[in-house]
Amino acid sequence: MPTLDFVLPHWLYWLGLVVFPLIAMVLAQRVERSGRDEELSVGVAFLMLITAGFVGLHRFYVKSWLGIVYLFPFIGILYANGQHRLAREAVSAARNDRMIADFDVDRFTTAIERGEAGSAEKLAAARESVEAVIQRVAAATDSVETWSTVAATLAGLIALMIVADAFLLPRMARRLAERERDIAASQGADFSEAPPTPTRAAPEERPGGLTGLIETVSRYSGEYVAYWSVIAVFVYYYEVLARYVFNSPTNWAHESMFLMFGMQYLISGAYAYLNDSHVRVDVFYARLSRRGKALSDIATSAFFFIFAGTMLVTGWIFMMDSIRVWEVSFTEWAIQYWPVKITITVGALLLLAQGIAKLAKDIAVVTREAH
Repeated sequence: MPTLDFVLPHWLYWLGLVVFPLIAMVLAQRVERSGRDEELSVGVAFLMLITAGFVGLHRFYVKSWLGIVYLFPFIGILYANGQHRLAREAVSAARNDRMIADFDVDRFTTAIERGEAGSAEKLAAARESVEAVIQRVAAATDSVETWSTVAATLAGLIALMIVADAFLLPRMARRLAERERDIAASQGADFSEAPPTPTRAAPEERPGGLTGLIETVSRYSGEYVAYWSVIAVFVYYYEVLARYVFNSPTNWAHESMFLMFGMQYLISGAYAYLNDSHVRVDVFYARLSRRGKALSDIATSAFFFIFAGTMLVTGWIFMMDSIRVWEVSFTEWAIQYWPVKITITVGALLLLAQGIAKLAKDIAVVTREAH
């Protein structure tokens, strides 16, 4: 099997974190506005062909159970790669034994020159060991080449099937769509009428002014970074594929994702606070009235602002120190750390602003219900 040596460029990583959520939000809003259940999509079928065609997922999408055929060579590739790894370990061990055996030959040769008793027999045994180790190295090397050939052959077979399905897939999708429409028609479905527009609940009354602006920023910041989770699906999918199919584990997938989730955690704090999703000990709080809850939140808000203020100050220090030296990680990927440190300050600012908005709403509740 060929190896994958792709390393995610730093610029592409940061660009993806910025651009991908914007595209995802636009597509999500478009689907939400359409209010229509999409029929089987040829585009989705081709996406599955490209990303997971090696296990026949595109076939299963169009309800062709011949996709099972893909599983047999794929399982064979996994087995061949496992044997390939074992054979490489055997080569490494045999070469190490060869070095030891050569050292013994040299040592006993020197011992014979010194006239040490029994050295001739030990030298003969060492030379026999060298010959045996040479055969082990050759056998292990042949095993590596054999299993590599097996995996490459199976991969070539899957590639040929994928190419063939690339031509067959549109027709299979059309046939399935026609078959499903016929089944629906036989059950009395009427396609002449437009699909009903989904009813949406009336949005919760939102405050205006500065408080409303802060809540809007908190809401969109949380929704924005939520789409980063989708990126993790693709990255870890690539990592598993590279590691177990191509024997090429990456040096960037895990680091890129734990940094991304750390930034997501920081930025989405305000969104969680807006939706009252932070952990709360509410044994007594849950029993209070709306005004009682507001009074309780006002009384305990000092602790929140101490935490948020401390986070802002320390985050600012970390951020400036990191920017001053253009900090990067100590790993082989050497990704920039200073943008990560910036999100500490950004997250603290968002959280602090949302706390101010929450305090203003609580004060309004207490004031309004007092009259």
